[in-house]
Amino acid sequence: MAESKIKLPNVKAVEDFVSAASKCDFDIDIFYNRFIIDAKSILGILSMDLSRTLTVHCYGEDQDFKQTLQKYSVA
Repeated sequence: MAESKIKLPNVKAVEDFVSAASKCDFDIDIFYNRFIIDAKSILGILSMDLSRTLTVHCYGEDQDFKQTLQKYSVA
C-alpha cells in the first residue's frame, strides 16, 4: 500500500483524478478525518472539503496513476 497527500483545488482536478483512478484495477481510497471515500467516486470526492489536504491510499501500482498523484501532491 502506498500513501500520498494531495490537494484537489477545483472540479476539473477532481474529474482528472477520478478519471485516472477509474483506469486502475485495484482499490484506491481517500481519507479525510474519519471519512473514507472510494477514489473512483466523483460524487464522493465532491462531497469532501476540497480546501483540505487529502490522504490517498493505493492498494496497487500503476505508472499513469502515479503521475496523476504527483501532479496533485503537496509537500
